[in-house]
Amino acid sequence: MSQILAAAADQVNINPGLKSIGYGLSAIGPGIGVGIVFGQGVNAIARQPELTGVIRTNMLLGFAFSEALALIGLVAPFIYTS
Repeated sequence: MSQILAAAADQVNINPGLKSIGYGLSAIGPGIGVGIVFGQGVNAIARQPELTGVIRTNMLLGFAFSEALALIGLVAPFIYTS
């Protein structure tokens, strides 16, 4: 009986959705980062409106770097398959 179960376990992939669950969990970090970047950017613009252009540029750079982490997290499971 145990030989039959072992043979069946070899043929069945029990983790088909594990990559999507892992990406969903890894997207939490960049999501929080983007929220912090824009929240603090709006706060900075409210405090010093004369520096709006500089703050907006830095805000967009921070967003791009945070979002790049999310895109790397999306592509990595497809590149590093076992």
